[in-house]
Amino acid sequence: MRKIIMIGADVHDKNIKIRIGIDRDESQELTIRNTVKGLEGFFKRMNSLKEKTKADEIVLSYEAGPLGFNLYDRCFEAGITCYVLAPTNIAKSRKERKRKTDSYDAEKLLELLRGHYLAGNALPYIWVPDKMTRDDRELVRCVLDIGDKITRIKCQIQSFLKLHEIKKPIHLKGTWTLRYRYWLHSLTLSPGATVRFKSLMRQLESLEAEKKILLEDLKRLSESSRYERVLSGISRNLPGAGLLTVMVFLTEMGDLKRFKTKKNVGAYIGLVPNMKGSGIYNDRKGHITHQGPYRIRKVLNQAAWTRRRYCPQEQERYERIVSRNPQHKKIAIVAVMRQMAIDLWREGMKVLAAA
Repeated sequence: MRKIIMIGADVHDKNIKIRIGIDRDESQELTIRNTVKGLEGFFKRMNSLKEKTKADEIVLSYEAGPLGFNLYDRCFEAGITCYVLAPTNIAKSRKERKRKTDSYDAEKLLELLRGHYLAGNALPYIWVPDKMTRDDRELVRCVLDIGDKITRIKCQIQSFLKLHEIKKPIHLKGTWTLRYRYWLHSLTLSPGATVRFKSLMRQLESLEAEKKILLEDLKRLSESSRYERVLSGISRNLPGAGLLTVMVFLTEMGDLKRFKTKKNVGAYIGLVPNMKGSGIYNDRKGHITHQGPYRIRKVLNQAAWTRRRYCPQEQERYERIVSRNPQHKKIAIVAVMRQMAIDLWREGMKVLAAA
């Protein structure tokens, strides 16, 4: 029987609480500094313990969090098997929720490893993207963040106009067009209001200029060898999918080959309904799960309305659901979003299969 050194790590910014156990032996507690030097010393200590106990493997687990995958990378370089666990998939009782200490959390992670290796229980670990995919995500997410900031500034400007009872002239049909902006700059306000309004407009123009720069960077990334073929295939066979939508989908999904069926795709991005079945109530459907990367759902929602307008097949799908119940417009658009995600995955898989 293989002997395994199992480690549960509760990771924080400065320190890491460690619980170490060998097979079914009683665990030992350790606290280390969350620094390069601290981790190097810990890994040396674990390798010495491995030689002393003649263990076959060292396995460590920790919860995904704001510190990212730095510990995973360090473990990989040190030859230690590492699992990053999804906090939302770790079952906790009410009693456990009230008992929140670093030591207890580390012990919980250790017990999950023991259950997996000694009893064959499922381990709620997540897929860890490679460093290049993580780096690409930084740019794509930055574009989305800038878009959110622009939306917030526009809402503040609209609220400012309402506060001062300023209404758009009737001859201005659209909002945020060039004519609308010229009208905004021509407004006459009190000194204090002028200072605030000009500040909001400068912020808006600065953010829009920054977004143009980022979109150029995004275009260059899309033309790289990692994405060019997939993007060209999707653009050719799936009209309505914009550059930002496709890049968000590809970077957040990562390796498309890890999804075996369309059901896996829908479940991963949280566009499948909750299921409740107990007693006489069997297979009751609820709201969508909202699991997985919310950024994909965000861009799919924006793209789905455009796709519904210009794609007859999606328009028919939307109208069929709404015709049964006019109050199910959200359900209908979610159906369009889910189908669009599946189509993006299929087109990406076709390109990868042809490579």
